[in-house]
Amino acid sequence: MTLAIGQPAPDFTATATGDKTVTLAGLKGRQVVIFFYPKASTPGCTTEGGDFRDRMSAFEAANTVVLGVSRDGLRAQENFKAKQAFNFNLISDKDEAVCRLFDVIKLKKLYGKEHMGIERSTFLIDAEGKLAREWRGVKVPGHVDEVLQAAQALHADD
Repeated sequence: MTLAIGQPAPDFTATATGDKTVTLAGLKGRQVVIFFYPKASTPGCTTEGGDFRDRMSAFEAANTVVLGVSRDGLRAQENFKAKQAFNFNLISDKDEAVCRLFDVIKLKKLYGKEHMGIERSTFLIDAEGKLAREWRGVKVPGHVDEVLQAAQALHADD
């Protein structure tokens, strides 16, 4: 499935922290930021999650829900959320179903070895459920501010 700006984002049902089941369709009427990160409790992912946490009130003011997704199990996600005091839910995508819908599983190199893993990516979905923006191969510094500006601009257009 190819994602295209202005087209409906792929719906999914996933297990999230706080014993929740999240569906994209269930969030219609609100903007949604879905950020995919490689692994809970690693430095870049902790920084990125912290940046979202620290700007959460601004995202909420822009009618935007934030969801983090990785292949970690639910227990690891719950621990990561609790330890970092994240004020948004994390999705456990062990079977990579959500990752594959958004095409974020890529061949990566680490210490000269190749493996399949999550390419750090973020998607902004409008209140109608359509893909508004995407960021792939994300570098963490400054990224969340850019996503917030896009969410605020999109909300202002509503």
